[in-house]
Amino acid sequence: MQFFRDVSLSTIVAGLVAVLVGFTSSIALVFQAAQSFSASSAQITSWVWALCMGVGLCCIVPSLWLRQPVMVAWSTPGAAVLAAGGAAGQFGLEQAVGAFIGSALLILLCGVTGIFERLMTRIPVALASALLAGVLAKFGMDAFGAAASGPAIVLPMLAAYILGKHYHPRYVVLWTLVAGIAAAALQGQLHWEQVQWTLATPQWTTPVFTWQAFVSLGLPLFVVTMASQNLPGVIVMRSAGYAVPVSGIVSLTGALSAVLAPFGGYAINFAAITAALCTGTEAHPNPARRYTAAVVCGVAYLLLGLYAAVVTGLLLAFPKELVLAIAGFALLASIAGGLHAALADARQREAAIVTFLVTLSGVTLLGVGSAFWGVAAGAAVLLAQKLPQWKKI
Repeated sequence: MQFFRDVSLSTIVAGLVAVLVGFTSSIALVFQAAQSFSASSAQITSWVWALCMGVGLCCIVPSLWLRQPVMVAWSTPGAAVLAAGGAAGQFGLEQAVGAFIGSALLILLCGVTGIFERLMTRIPVALASALLAGVLAKFGMDAFGAAASGPAIVLPMLAAYILGKHYHPRYVVLWTLVAGIAAAALQGQLHWEQVQWTLATPQWTTPVFTWQAFVSLGLPLFVVTMASQNLPGVIVMRSAGYAVPVSGIVSLTGALSAVLAPFGGYAINFAAITAALCTGTEAHPNPARRYTAAVVCGVAYLLLGLYAAVVTGLLLAFPKELVLAIAGFALLASIAGGLHAALADARQREAAIVTFLVTLSGVTLLGVGSAFWGVAAGAAVLLAQKLPQWKKI
């Protein structure tokens, strides 16, 4: 009953806007990641169902329990890592699910042991940011590359993005998506027959565990989820004045990710961008009542999960150029932010650019993908830079 006394129109709006921004800015990337492993339409629906269920539960339960706005999301950079890894064609969906579980267990271990903060301080921010930028840059390139085959769709979307970024930056992804849908509709390229107005049905995929998939997919998924999602998510919470039990929530997201992995729930983590929408004064002047925004957000995600088949059908109805463009344009700010953070420190700039280029190259060695080799190469550069210091000791 306390929730109904605390909830207000502003917190309801904040929660719904958070869902709108989070969902529209990344669902196309999740769709692309699932397709890269040759997932069927039913399996893609299951991915959306699993992720929405996990995010919804992890927003609602801790927020009600702690009376604090605990905002959770699925790993957007993690989806980019998976899409890039799956595009190489080395791993099937069963092996990918095995890698999801491995990553989730590592996240759970970090939460249970309480080593999350200590572990993250050992990964240089420059390398983590360069890894993220290298993974995401491919999608930005694909967005502009799609203009070659679908200029009548991509160019209006680019114009909407530029104008939206100037006039309504919070909703820029939404306006870009609307422009793409309108352009595709005018050309008769929307296939509404793909939409099924039914409830989602979870699809079980039996995991297959291989060290190659774990190193190529699981470890990079773990690193970018912890460094690029959980770490900034915690910073947002603390900067807003909320001292949430980090280890407990990380443990919850890791455990739930492991349970939902066979259904497509590859990684759930602290939210950063959408968290800022529900933890600030815009949500409610009273910090003690902002938790209701997170609860509203969680309920909305549960409803989206139940109707995941409709969401999947809508994405299947869109032409390929529209999906590539919306994913790429939505990630432009993340790419820029990753590059800025990677190159900010002149002492680590060379290591960061090596990490970025190796990751972007898509090179595969010994069955291991470029995300791992990018971090390894960057770490080697950092170690080489310290060799003269060690010789003097």
